[in-house]
Amino acid sequence: MNKVYLSLGSNRGGRTAHLKNAIDLLSEWAGEVTVVSSLYETPPWKMEDETNFINQALLLETEMSAAQLIDTIILIESMMGRQRSANKYEPRKIDIDVLFFNNEIINTDELTVPHPLLQERKFVLVPMAEIAPEFIHPVFKKSISRLLNECEDKSEIQKLVSK
Repeated sequence: MNKVYLSLGSNRGGRTAHLKNAIDLLSEWAGEVTVVSSLYETPPWKMEDETNFINQALLLETEMSAAQLIDTIILIESMMGRQRSANKYEPRKIDIDVLFFNNEIINTDELTVPHPLLQERKFVLVPMAEIAPEFIHPVFKKSISRLLNECEDKSEIQKLVSK
């Protein structure tokens, strides 16, 4: 069974409902969602649009390979109305990023794991630190808690709702 940490975010429409819908679809099509962080309201990162995101992290246990999982994630995002474009930093109803796939290091055209920017993003590290503070980043060999403590991102991250 593969253990996969995902980051979810939404800054359009019913943000919380979009996250719940994505979790339901992941549970139905990809595997078992076993741990889910609280919801966090976060400012947009590197975007001109100033609409805040709601973000969370989760642990998914799946039989899928990394390639199968990213295809499923892209399908879920598309079904939920996400249209991918060359601009990576734009508003969206749903964004699902693979942060970690077991302890593997994956570099393909479709997927880079660990996520290459997670150590720079408090909106990823704060929810991850809630659910897996001692998880060791396979490249940096540091815990999520340590990465969060060392993160230079000064964004204000507000916890919204308990699990």
